[in-house]
Amino acid sequence: MTFTNLSRVAAALSVSLLLAACSSNKAELVSTQLAPGTATRPVLSADEAQIFTQRNYFALSGQYAQPLEDHWIPSLISTDSVQTQFVVGSQVGVDGATFTSVQEAVSASLRARNHGNRIFIKLLPGTYTGTVYVPAGAAPITLFGAGESADQVVIQLALDSMISPETYRNTVNPKGEYLPGDRAWYMYNVCATKQKETIDTICSAVVWSQSNNFQMKNLTVVNSLLDTVDGGAHQGVALRTDGDKAQLENVRLIGRQDTFFVNTSDIQNNYVTDHYSRVYVKNSYIEGDVDYVFGRANAVFDNVEFHTVSSRGAGEAYVFAPDTMPQIPFGFLVINSRLTGDGGFQGDTKAKLGRAWDQGARETGYVAGQTANGQLVIRDSRIDSSYDVLAPWGAAATTNRPFAGNIAPNRDLNDVNFNRLWEYNNIVGVGEK
Repeated sequence: MTFTNLSRVAAALSVSLLLAACSSNKAELVSTQLAPGTATRPVLSADEAQIFTQRNYFALSGQYAQPLEDHWIPSLISTDSVQTQFVVGSQVGVDGATFTSVQEAVSASLRARNHGNRIFIKLLPGTYTGTVYVPAGAAPITLFGAGESADQVVIQLALDSMISPETYRNTVNPKGEYLPGDRAWYMYNVCATKQKETIDTICSAVVWSQSNNFQMKNLTVVNSLLDTVDGGAHQGVALRTDGDKAQLENVRLIGRQDTFFVNTSDIQNNYVTDHYSRVYVKNSYIEGDVDYVFGRANAVFDNVEFHTVSSRGAGEAYVFAPDTMPQIPFGFLVINSRLTGDGGFQGDTKAKLGRAWDQGARETGYVAGQTANGQLVIRDSRIDSSYDVLAPWGAAATTNRPFAGNIAPNRDLNDVNFNRLWEYNNIVGVGEK
């Protein structure tokens, strides 16, 4: 375990969940958003907004072609009375620590239990440097911090999508953290043996879970690449989830480009377009600059602060980049949340709320009804003056398809000829940075 000075994120880590203050201030203000909005900023009506609820986003599981109606209702993650043999700390035997690295504890827990009841892994206060991989088919795992706040337990590493597989091997596995026979070996190996010059976004995550029912509570994950690189394309994922029913509570995810990858893939690390994966994030903080919440999962963000930063000097800033398949009506839902930015977004320099990710269409361009058409609703939230008031949505990633909002009477909210990025009942353009 390495204790690292994270001075570049100290300010973010000290902003201890201002969401409660947001909620109290919000009660004093009334949204001025009116349907249908404009072609650059479409707004839902009250009737249209009724379907965009957590219940509907989490109603289905399994294959798109033959979905199961299981109506997942996440419960609060309870760790108060947990007794576990898997405790990570600075020194074995001190404060009950049985391991000194998080991955070591994960691997040991999976050797002890292939399936069955949930495994709890307790992280004592400190900064843990290294990746954490949780493989598909693992027993349900909960990683939780034992500090009084999320910033007291930090998992961090600097990973850049632009590094070579050799550099990846030297960075991620310098002391044999992953060995043949380990349950997570296949995750490491598929990236370590890539026959490309770079590892790409899909291998750049600090914490990566492919398992169902994965949970994290009361801790911070940082891709500490941060501002050590220029403002160009340097995807550096803090957390990536691939499985169904992933749940985060009081978690801080900090990076720059592509901080949180709410993904759907297979064990060969390929993007897939055939099944649901669901993610619930509550009472948390996510920081980045470009497409820093992105992917195909059905994801609900409840009482979350999204903080956009300008410090890396990226030319444009976007919070969300969903790549929902066109036949799927629900992608990302943001409720009771707060979107903020730093002091760099002033005058004509403004951040965007997001853009669609036309994933897979680089060669063909956007093909209506076939290409992913990202779906997102931001509702009942507060958006500060860091964001473009008139045109908060950008042209699509990958294809540069211009944003087109549907404001027609009796509009089809899933019309494949328009974007599916919506707002409802938000308080816009006010609040401190």
